[in-house]
Amino acid sequence: MFPLRGVILLPRTTLPLNVFEPRYLAMISDVLAGERMLAVLQPKAPAGDEQSPEGKTFPLRTVGGIGRLTAFSETDDGRILITLTGICRLELAGETETEDPYRTIEADYEPYADDLIRGEGEDAVDRDRLLTVLKTYLEAHELTADWDSINHSTNERLVNTLSMISPYGAEEKQALLEAPDLKSRAEVLVALAEMELAARDDGTESTMQ
Repeated sequence: MFPLRGVILLPRTTLPLNVFEPRYLAMISDVLAGERMLAVLQPKAPAGDEQSPEGKTFPLRTVGGIGRLTAFSETDDGRILITLTGICRLELAGETETEDPYRTIEADYEPYADDLIRGEGEDAVDRDRLLTVLKTYLEAHELTADWDSINHSTNERLVNTLSMISPYGAEEKQALLEAPDLKSRAEVLVALAEMELAARDDGTESTMQ
């Protein structure tokens, strides 16, 4: 299990990671030697501000994601660059004590069985509203996007990818992860963007981090 604050993994998305700490280099070595499955969970707030806190006892969020390690490369300075491809979400069911420097969890996938169905709930997403808000958000921040790729993306890929790369903090990312379905996740994305845009318009400071 890879504990990473501000990082979520959703079905059929890809997550690139730069692994350099000895404890996680050992973990990736073991993952590669096995079935190449790796869970990603956020630490809970009491664990401090580090992206991946030290030790094996800090509290974890109860919902995370699991993916398969689908690509990796080693660098000259000893790092490993990996790509995880999301499979489904999981509920933390327990933890296995080991002598390994990393943590191993027990997971329950049953609550998120629908994640295994490609495109589940796509038809319920208000794509027009999502794209309208996305365009307004990008313009407000003077950002550009590959609109050809966006227009050719399925609703599932669009919503889940935007959720993962969104610039929000750990709490907002967790809300996106735990949204019950694709429609709800798209609505959370829209609400977060509209809140930030409204804060900019009235001159107040956004709480998004």
